[in-house]
Amino acid sequence: MPYGWHEKLLVVDLEKGSCEYIESRREPLKKYIGGRGIGAFYFLKYTQDPNVDPLGNRNPIILSTGPLTATPSPTAGRISASFRSPLTMTLADTNLGGVFGFLMKTTGIDTLIIKGKAPEPIYIYLNGKQTKILPASHLWGKDNREVTSILKKQHGKKASVLSIGRAGEKLVKFACVINDSKRAFGRGGLGAVFGAKNLKAIVTVGGNNRPQIHSPADFQDFRYEVLKHITTHPVTSKVLKPLGTSGVLRVINEFHVLGTRNFTSSHFASADKLSGESLRKFYLVRNYGCWGCPIACGRISKVGSEEGGGPEFETLYALGSNLGISDLKAVTLVNFIADDLGMDTISLGGVVAFAMEATELGIYDFGIKFGETSKLIPLVKKIGLREDDAGDMLAEGVRRASEKVKGTEIAMHVKGMELPAYDPRGTQGMGLVYATSNRGACHLRGGFSVSSEIFGVPRRINRFQSVGKGTHVARYQDSGAVIDSLIICKFTTFATSLHHWVRVYNAVTGEGLTVADLQMIGQRIFNLERIINLKLGFTKEYDTLPKRFLQEAIRIGGCDEHVVDMDTMLSEYYEYRGWDKNGVPTKEKILELGLKEDIPWL
Repeated sequence: MPYGWHEKLLVVDLEKGSCEYIESRREPLKKYIGGRGIGAFYFLKYTQDPNVDPLGNRNPIILSTGPLTATPSPTAGRISASFRSPLTMTLADTNLGGVFGFLMKTTGIDTLIIKGKAPEPIYIYLNGKQTKILPASHLWGKDNREVTSILKKQHGKKASVLSIGRAGEKLVKFACVINDSKRAFGRGGLGAVFGAKNLKAIVTVGGNNRPQIHSPADFQDFRYEVLKHITTHPVTSKVLKPLGTSGVLRVINEFHVLGTRNFTSSHFASADKLSGESLRKFYLVRNYGCWGCPIACGRISKVGSEEGGGPEFETLYALGSNLGISDLKAVTLVNFIADDLGMDTISLGGVVAFAMEATELGIYDFGIKFGETSKLIPLVKKIGLREDDAGDMLAEGVRRASEKVKGTEIAMHVKGMELPAYDPRGTQGMGLVYATSNRGACHLRGGFSVSSEIFGVPRRINRFQSVGKGTHVARYQDSGAVIDSLIICKFTTFATSLHHWVRVYNAVTGEGLTVADLQMIGQRIFNLERIINLKLGFTKEYDTLPKRFLQEAIRIGGCDEHVVDMDTMLSEYYEYRGWDKNGVPTKEKILELGLKEDIPWL
């Protein structure tokens, strides 16, 4: 009897209109766990050569759960998506909370693989008994709130909906997929991949196939231990629970690492107006949690008659401080619009900040400058609908837009992905995190170094020091790959470590792994992604940051001036990882991780 995993996947071929259930081998599941790891494995299996057109019919979408999904383990309701990104052209993964992952797992499958392109707009419906490909022409041209409402009326209030808005239909390169109108597969442009396939939505009502647990008594003990840490840790219980992710904004600003005006500054004088405290005071309706989550960091806000999810911390940065805008009401409304159209708010803020600086410097007149709140909503709608030259250009993402207007010097991205909130000049490890993340500039996939450098979890390390950061970041990345594959919420790692989760994993699956074993699996996943990206042309030269961070020093909190010391950190990072001086995994490392048999061109 399988434990944790169902050992079954569902392959939906949109071109053929077929749905096929396939038994999966346990060995890859043990080797890559689930979620992000098994997503990369199946991406290669179903492409062989990863150099596929991201918006073509040969780019598969891999939706995968993990062995803990739909068990009573805390935060075990998440789901991961893997695909080639139209924004970055790298292999990408993204995951979301909510309830969709839990419901899909209870239909009796671990992974859903979507191939091909439908000739007409469709949506996929699945429950524990059947899968259907249904017409969606009546949904095309509608945005996420309306689509979700229609599909829930048709399939029941308990149904969970993944959908794209008009931005996905228009193939905006950073379009996202929204879950039940408030959670998102946010980064990398999955919404555009849905749109290119004529896939408007996926709906599930779940089933009765909860995964089996190998050692229920042990599981209860280890679950209790994890819950105790999460519900008592200062970050998860005193910040994220009462204030949501927006509760960290004032802290990040006080450390002078809050991206401001396209990173021309790292401190925003009006940050208090955007804070979690202000959101709670003026616009919060209620908080909520994803399935199985004791933290409940989600927020439902209301401005006038408009109500929606968020805004989250990264949105407050991207559409607030990074644009020189302190109007919380305006930022919240733009967040609602972005969610409805279906756009990643981090990338959206990145392209608008670029447009503002380009206009001010006379590079190109996008018609908007820093702090011009009244012009923000019209521009955001133009981007989401690709209206006029400015909207169409910015919908391509900051890398392509900057190349078109010859403004690459002020384009804040890594590998084509726009930057999250943290200015790396005030947190050196995050500079390396952005530079080496496999999906482009990312605080989550690259290793959340700010956890130690700013929050002091599990212990504080010198944020301005570069020596030692290569090893530190690599280990964080490997642990993060495990967390993304189990698949559980990253916020739990403020209060727990792999020492806690390996016990939960073993109790569920019946395996007997150690923390070292999990760390090795994390290495395997990260190296597999790296090798795929190398095949796609992402060599050492892409492991870097915008010149602004490397050459333009800023004074942090009235102290010394800083730039990012990338050379020191990257050299140490490559050495620790067992890669050569060009950032290529050595033959010895590939054999050590057992990757040779899984990569067709090796």
